Amino acid sequence: MANAPLIGSLRILFLYDVCEEIRTEQLRTLLASERQGVLTERRRDPAFHHPSPDYVRFERPPVVQQLGSVTLKNGTCFDCELNYYEYGAVSVKLGQPFAVDWPQLVTLSSQWIADPQIEQGALQIVRNCLTAARSALVRPNEEWLVEDYYVIHLHNRVRPDGSQLFKGAELIAEHGKDIARIVRGELAELSEEERREILGSRMSYYPDDLLVVGWNAAFLCDTTEGAMPTVQLLEYANTQLLEFRYYDTVLSRVLERVYSSLDKRGGIFQRWRLAREAQNLNKIRLDVRELTERIDTSIKFLSDMFSARQYRMAAGKIGVDDYRRLVEGKLHTAGELYTFMMDQFHASRGFVLEVMVVVILVIELVFVFRGK
Repeated sequence: MANAPLIGSLRILFLYDVCEEIRTEQLRTLLASERQGVLTERRRDPAFHHPSPDYVRFERPPVVQQLGSVTLKNGTCFDCELNYYEYGAVSVKLGQPFAVDWPQLVTLSSQWIADPQIEQGALQIVRNCLTAARSALVRPNEEWLVEDYYVIHLHNRVRPDGSQLFKGAELIAEHGKDIARIVRGELAELSEEERREILGSRMSYYPDDLLVVGWNAAFLCDTTEGAMPTVQLLEYANTQLLEFRYYDTVLSRVLERVYSSLDKRGGIFQRWRLAREAQNLNKIRLDVRELTERIDTSIKFLSDMFSARQYRMAAGKIGVDDYRRLVEGKLHTAGELYTFMMDQFHASRGFVLEVMVVVILVIELVFVFRGK
């Protein structure tokens, strides 16, 4: 195995949060009319390489736009594909084959992950493609959040005797140090502690497949067919991270405005304005809750517990769970603030009503005594 050539492909994912929602049916029509690329639709039940009926299903499949071969400004050529997700995320997937040895693969991984020109090229591709899709975007964002992720896929080829070239356990035992550096994009040797931490996030379904997930990159050894759904899951997890980052930013800004409003001193009548602000806060809170639920239900794991475990491992590693907790915490805070602001408003309104009743009674008493 040590002398076998390493044949594989690099997958670079750049994901952008471009708007609140993408009308996918309208987008499909717009892109087809513009004749930009070849449009396909992601299957609801992508064929997985482990036994049926295990599969993953998108409730609303992303629109997939094949752009073919693209050449970036630095002269690097990639196969390019765009995925448009209903909840406002767009991913650019760049692919490039490689045929190298282990030291060369470590070097290439470091170069790919650290190359800003690739990111600039991906951003330009998205901007060009969204020109024709502008009317299908709901509430476009002025500033785009971005996530990038790298998948180094080592193709596991079949020998003449029917066996496959690589075994997952052998790869870890013989080339664990190289795999750890590939996942981190590092040229230097890593410490034993860091290496254990990286290689601890690995999974295999068969003896001859391997997935090692890092926060910014993953090493995947599998057949071409077997790797496709895994890359899809990694892409989906990164779109979730992107969306939760966006909701975290939105809620932070909203809560900051609310705190500033509560700090203002305007007497009792200042509280009357709290009702309108509280209603706006609650509307945003419910909107974010609805959008997060839409993301959670956009993909379903039907009977495929291995893929569900793959997703949970990837989501935890890249930070989806951390941002989800941040968003949930801020939604909880927003709910408490809404209750507090409405209580303040009702207290102020009750006080004013009591004052009005007292004034009316005083006026009536004045007329009564004058009458006497």
